[in-house]
Formats: sequence, C-alpha cells, structure tokens
Amino acid sequence: MRLLYSLSLLALAWAAPALGLRLGRNSVAPDSTAVAPDGQIPAALKIDWSVPLPGRGLASPIIVGDKLFLTCASGPKQERLHLFCLDAANGRKIWERQLQATGRTMSHPKTSIASSTPCSDGRHVFALWSCNDLAAFDLEGNLLWVRGLTTDYPNASNSLGMASSPIVIGETVVVTIENDSESYSLGVDAKTGCNLWKLDRPKAANWSSPVPWRAGAHATPVAVLQSSKGLLAVDPASGSRLWEYTEGASTTSSSVVASGIIYAASNGVTALSPDASNAAPKQLWRSKQINPATISPLVLGGSIFSCNNAGVILAGDIKTGSIQWKLRLTGPFSGSPVGAGSRLLAVNEKGLVQVVETSASEGKLIGQVQLPLNTETKENILCTPAISGNHVYVRTDSTLWRLGE
Repeated sequence: MRLLYSLSLLALAWAAPALGLRLGRNSVAPDSTAVAPDGQIPAALKIDWSVPLPGRGLASPIIVGDKLFLTCASGPKQERLHLFCLDAANGRKIWERQLQATGRTMSHPKTSIASSTPCSDGRHVFALWSCNDLAAFDLEGNLLWVRGLTTDYPNASNSLGMASSPIVIGETVVVTIENDSESYSLGVDAKTGCNLWKLDRPKAANWSSPVPWRAGAHATPVAVLQSSKGLLAVDPASGSRLWEYTEGASTTSSSVVASGIIYAASNGVTALSPDASNAAPKQLWRSKQINPATISPLVLGGSIFSCNNAGVILAGDIKTGSIQWKLRLTGPFSGSPVGAGSRLLAVNEKGLVQVVETSASEGKLIGQVQLPLNTETKENILCTPAISGNHVYVRTDSTLWRLGE
C-alpha cells in the first residue's frame, strides 16, 4: 500500500461490511458511448435481486469481468467514503473498503459526495469522491495508494459538490477538478499516484467528465477535457496540448465519442472530426435541437439521442444531425440514457425504468418496470444505470438493483 503525504494526509483504509458495479464511459474503451456492445436490453424487465447500500451516491456502477464496483458516502457529513465489490451475478459482497474524507464534504442536498463514477483498466479500480480524495485498489481490494487532493490544492471545491468522473488511459488516471476559484486537470501515475502532469483550467464550476479519443483503431488514445471554453485534447502521458476546440461546451453534460467522431455537448450538440495532425477538429454539423441539457447524449446505431429533464427523447442522424423522431417518456430525469442492441433504456427520478425500441422509423416504448422506492424517505434515482449482457444495474439512495429477463 502506498500513501502519498503532502503536508499531511490522514486517510485510513480498512475492511468493513458492504457493495459495488459498470464498465462505462470513463473506463478505457475504443469509444465512449454508454452502450453495451455485447447485450440487448430485455423488453420485459423484472427485478433479479437488490442489495442495501449504507450511504448515498450518484456514481454509476461499473463492471469489470464478473466483479461489480460502486461508491457511496455515509456519516453525518458524508465523511466516510465507501468502495464496494460485488459478484455481478448474484449481488454477493466480495469486499468493501472505506476511507475517511480529507477534503470538504459539502454538497447540494440533491447530490452526494459519491457522485463521480469510478474507472478501471481491467486490473485496478480508481475511485474519486467530491471531497477530492482519489484512491487506487487492485481487484482483490488491496489499497495501492490514496491522494488527498485538497491538501495539495486547497481552493478546489464548490458548495454544490464536484461530479466529474476520472478516466484511465494506459498508465495515466486523468482527473478534472474545476470550479470558480482553483481549477486543474491532473495526469496521475496509475501505479504510484504521483502527478505526471498538471494543467491549469478555466475558473468556472464544471461537472462534465473527460473522454478518451483516438485517431484510428490502433492509435494511442488521447484525453479530451471539457470546460465552459470548449474542448482540449492532451497527451495522457505528458499532458502536452494537442488540439483545441474553442466554441464553448456544457459544464453539466459530457461529450461522447463514437467511431472517431466527438459529439460535443456544445451549442446543443456539435459533431467534431479531429485527425492525427493535431489541427483544430473539423465541424461536421451542429444541432441546437438535439440539446442534452444536463443529461449526456447517447450514440446508438446510426442515431444520436438527447433526453431533456422532462423526458422528451430526440433522435438525430449521426451523419447530418437532422431530426429523425421525438418521443415523450415519463419524467423527470437526472440520469443519462444507456443503450444495448437497438434499444435505449432510461430511468426517471421516481424509479420508473423505460425501454425504447429505436430501430424503426419512430421510437416506441416497448416496456417498463417500476422499482419499489421508499416513499417515506423520498428515495429517488439520480444516477445513470449500467448494462452488462442482458442485465441492467440501477442504484437508488439506499439500494442497488439488478434487472433481467
């Protein structure tokens, strides 16, 4: 175990009861699309099992092999940080680790300290919490290192809470922490937790996450950082600036990458085609109608989808941005839609899981299931679900659910 002390870092890890789960946008993959390439969402979903959680969280579950990982936070001030590992097949807890927060644990009542989705390189899991504590574990639960980033950069926080998720590319964990005072992006050595590079970033609150992009199937991925100013591509190993898009971008929804094209959450959605020359990316199209608002867009098949908070899904052609169809679901929504096969799945704040068939000329709602949320505690769902094979994993304030056929 490696502990990195800057001035003073008092972070304790220990084994304790609890859980985890999704291999998603922020884990290294050819694309960053929230699409499960090996599955199909069942139309008639049912609840397979559920597991109680000891604390709140908005982070999505991730799946690595047959293991599922999830974070949450508990305690009067959300000062206890949890990372869980579960058996993805049956929900059995394999291990739990806890850390004590070293940074600020303030957040908006609707959000949580555990809002950043963890990432994995297939051998390790990297978890970040809103208090700017970053930790690395192997898949057996051994703590490799932990960083209290607030100790190094004490002004990097905001009263609403942070939510940008890390990504791992090669041997680098890329972290973006941006707010109105101190803003930065770090490239952290995945083995040691030490800084490989640091970039100053625009001083504006930002909850979007970086995404990986590569020039070709065999090219080395680069990290694309998003801010209110636009997009910046950097070499993940050195932090060197490669190219920049300067026409602004969302600070809430994240961009997605599919087949080498970046669908930027910028002026609605802007399709960008970078190339290996590191010149400014070419704009293919822009649609202000396909507006993801605070929810990240989804690319599935030949279409790009946006879903606003009220529940209106808009489908657009990924080559032209022209609108294909519109469908109203039952909202409200905070989590982003996910996809598998030809189907899209969205979960509203009240726990209604809705499945949409997207292959026809018009989208069609083909199935839905209501999760039994605790109305006495006003339990709701604010996170993006995860898909593995034909199973869907959804977290609430107090429960992790698996849905299947």
